Amino acid sequence: MSEVFDNRICQLGEGPLWHPIRNQLFWFDILEKKLLTRTGAVQQYWQFDEYVSAAGWVDETTLLVASQTGLWRFDLETAERDTIVALEADNLMTRSNDGRADPQGGFWIGTMGIEAEFHAGAIYRYFNGELRKLVSNVSIPNAICFTPDGTTAFYTDTSTRKIMTWSLDGVTGWPVGQPELFLDMEHDGLNPDGAVVDGAGNLWVAQWGAGRVAAYSRDGTFLRSVVVAGQHSSCPAFGGSDLRTLFCTTALQGVSDAEAAKEPHNGMTFAMSDVAQGQKEHKVLL
Repeated sequence: MSEVFDNRICQLGEGPLWHPIRNQLFWFDILEKKLLTRTGAVQQYWQFDEYVSAAGWVDETTLLVASQTGLWRFDLETAERDTIVALEADNLMTRSNDGRADPQGGFWIGTMGIEAEFHAGAIYRYFNGELRKLVSNVSIPNAICFTPDGTTAFYTDTSTRKIMTWSLDGVTGWPVGQPELFLDMEHDGLNPDGAVVDGAGNLWVAQWGAGRVAAYSRDGTFLRSVVVAGQHSSCPAFGGSDLRTLFCTTALQGVSDAEAAKEPHNGMTFAMSDVAQGQKEHKVLL
C-alpha cells in the first residue's frame, strides 16, 4: 500500500525523476507550471511561466527540463535556464508531456495538444545536438522508458490503450526498424500512463483512473500491481538509497469535487517501499 511522500496536491502530477547523485526526487505539476522537490521535511518548488513536464539529470546541479517551447538546461542552485533546443515553440496549441533519458544518453520527449486534441502531438529524441521526430500523430504520449541494456524502448499513445516496443541501436540509441505492439489494454479498459523499467527488465506502468501501478514481464505477462491512493496514478519512478522504493505521482484533474472530498489524497505524490529493484536513471549527455 502506498504512503504519502509529499502532501502537496498537484492538478496534474507527472515526470518523477530520482536524481542518483543528489538522492532526491523531482517531479512536476504540469497544469500549475511547477517543478517540485523535497529534501527530508523541506518542500521546495520552482514556478515557471509555461508548462513543464519532464526532466533528466545532467550533473549534480543541472537538469534537462522539457517545457512547452523547448528543452532547457536548468540550474538547481541559481534557477537559471538556457534553451538547448526549441520544441514546437511555434505551435501554440501543444505542450510537452512524458519524457525520459535513455541508456545511451539521449532524451525522449512527447508533445500533445494542450486540450489533448486528437493527433496533435509527437515523440522526439534529442541526442548529440539533434532533435529528431520519431513518431507523428500522437494524442497523449506516455510510458517512455527503456530496458537496462539499452536495446528496447517503450512508449504509448494513451488514447489507443496500446503500449509499443521499439528496438534500439545499442551504441547510438536511435530506433531500428518499426515499433511493435507490446500490450493492448483495450480489453481490460485500462489507460496506460507513465512507466518505468526495473533492473530485471519488467515494465511498471501507471494506469490512469485505476489507482495503481502494474508490472508486466518482458513477454507482456502481468506480474502484480501496487495500489496508489490516488485515482489518477500518472507516472512511477524507482528511487531511494537502494532504488527499491517506487514513487508515483497522481492528478486531481478529472476528479469530481465529491470524489476529492471523499478521498483527499488525490493529486499527492506517493511512495511504496521495497517493491522491486529499480535501475538508476540515466545521465543526459549534452
